[in-house]
Amino acid sequence: MDAKEGARELIRGERDSLIELSHRIHGNPELGYEETKCSGWLAELLSDKGFAVETGVCDLPTAFIARAGSGPLHLGICAEYDALPVIGHACGHNIIAAAAIGAALAAAKVADDLGLTVSVVGTPAEEVGDAGGKIVMLERGAFDGLHAAMMVHPAPFDIVMPRIIAASMFEVNYTGKEAHAAAFPELGINAADALTIAQTSIGLLRQHILPTQRVHGIITKGGDAPNVIPSYTSAKYIVRGQSLQEMEELRPKVLRCFEAGALATGSTMEVVGGTKPYAEMHHDEVIADMYRRNSEALGRSFPDLGPMLERAAASTDMGNVSLALPSIHPMIGIDSLPAVNHQPEFTAHCVSPAGDEAVIDGATAMAWTAIDVATDTGVRERLLARA
Repeated sequence: MDAKEGARELIRGERDSLIELSHRIHGNPELGYEETKCSGWLAELLSDKGFAVETGVCDLPTAFIARAGSGPLHLGICAEYDALPVIGHACGHNIIAAAAIGAALAAAKVADDLGLTVSVVGTPAEEVGDAGGKIVMLERGAFDGLHAAMMVHPAPFDIVMPRIIAASMFEVNYTGKEAHAAAFPELGINAADALTIAQTSIGLLRQHILPTQRVHGIITKGGDAPNVIPSYTSAKYIVRGQSLQEMEELRPKVLRCFEAGALATGSTMEVVGGTKPYAEMHHDEVIADMYRRNSEALGRSFPDLGPMLERAAASTDMGNVSLALPSIHPMIGIDSLPAVNHQPEFTAHCVSPAGDEAVIDGATAMAWTAIDVATDTGVRERLLARA
């Protein structure tokens, strides 16, 4: 039995436990940096399977690294497991985590024979939008020594190299002054009006931004009572661009819109966060092509999406990883249309039969890709030369 067939057989043997793990994570959604249960389940399972597991790495309680094999070529498989507020696993991180575990178990089986070391990098808080888990872990050395990294992410359909753009998330707080809204409104400073002016300004700014740029957000506090002039309001906004440079060109323009709200109302303004943005993804095209061939060998297909592929953009801290080392981040389809990521209907699809198949196929395709990377002389030498 060759290495790929052995990997496939191992994943088939673990099928029920991997799907159960995916469903358990899905049924226990935890927000970023609060994934105590999920990270614990993953670390415990890997430890039981013989991986050397270190939890709480990088001073992050819900981050971990689990390692197997002792070869010179060191591959990382990233696991995400945080959920979105209210709508839970509407981005399918339960599938990401379970597929990562399956791929790691299969790759570990042949690691020593192929001169591999395999690490599962448990990365919390991908959904937070600023200072995500991978960014913090990169800064603190968790990816040092890795030659390449990979993960798969659920989507309505399979995409080898999705369009992943840069993003900066920040919070804006306005402070004004309370007053009786009917009797003495002239004594108040209306912090809600500051937000209204800012949002109107941003709406007008959209005439003058590039088609590849985005700006969007929510009001997180708009006041306390309709008969009290709001003295404190806040909003969370995200600015995006095709690259970090393009995003940084837009960000000061958006901040000036918020400054206009403060100036017009007399409120004071505070900006929190936005200092650790998500970078655009630089896909390693050779490794991505290996993944594509392996995925197609499992019966998957990659539709020609035409203009939709260019329009449909997302952001992730895996982009930051890709700037530091060769990486891939393919999307694996779960047949969810018309539901798409970040909709509650998508949440349901992440534990559907198609979602379960994505766990198994994603694990297998990644394991096979790890084997290809280890056995392709040109790719192996290229990656080892980075050390």
